[in-house]
Amino acid sequence: MRAPIEFVLRGEYITLDALIKATGLAESGGRAKALVAAGHVQVDGQQELRKTCKLRAGQVVALEGARVHIHAASPHAPAEGECR
Repeated sequence: MRAPIEFVLRGEYITLDALIKATGLAESGGRAKALVAAGHVQVDGQQELRKTCKLRAGQVVALEGARVHIHAASPHAPAEGECR
């Protein structure tokens, strides 16, 4: 099993297919949707078949031996597009 991927949200939520693509677990949005539709993805330990289900901080996504932990952005983090 790989090391967990820590994903920080930029907004309130991210859709499942977008998360899979953004973390590099799928090379395209179409491949991400196909993985979900085929039943290869779990959210919080339960199989998830909704490609665009909304994921929020605190949830965990599992796919093919990888785990993605979703975190809220730190209130002290720079805004999107802002340099540190």
